[in-house]
Amino acid sequence: MARTKDFDELEILDKAISIFWRRGYNGTSMEELVNGLGISRSSLYDTYGNKHSLFVKALERSQTKALHRMNKILHRCASAKEAIRQLLELTKGDLVGDSKQDGCFWVNAATEILPYDQEIEDIITFYNRQVEEIFVSALTKGQDNGQIPLCINAAATSRFFAITVKGLSVVARSKTDNCVFDDTINLALSVIDE
Repeated sequence: MARTKDFDELEILDKAISIFWRRGYNGTSMEELVNGLGISRSSLYDTYGNKHSLFVKALERSQTKALHRMNKILHRCASAKEAIRQLLELTKGDLVGDSKQDGCFWVNAATEILPYDQEIEDIITFYNRQVEEIFVSALTKGQDNGQIPLCINAAATSRFFAITVKGLSVVARSKTDNCVFDDTINLALSVIDE
């Protein structure tokens, strides 16, 4: 008879995200994971596999949560321009005021291990495409209701916005000045003005 787990698997994944985010994949030992997650080594291996499998599951959990937040913004904003502003400001809100200046979990993962790991590359590529699709949806919605000029190339502009988000995430590792983020967001938004 299988033993019942005495921990919430998603809660443990959220803790793993925090640990990997703070220390990086390579900087995190199994001992630190066991101690930080508050579960036994055998429970960790039985539930999540090895360190790499746990990291993959943590990335997927982070991806699900991030895309959910972005889609909520997209669907609740009546104005396409306001949706795009809020999507850009979501990054600012997550990163400004972070006294630890850990940056973005996704950007950190991409720069630390993406070049060496096809599975991580596939997850990050999928996430990047989903982010671009969310911006495309906002842009085409704005074009359909006349808020955004039809001459704007929605695919190219969505890539620009996604890259802007990544750039803000990198800058947040060394700066947390609101003005830097506000100026960048306002300039980015100017590309969809008439």
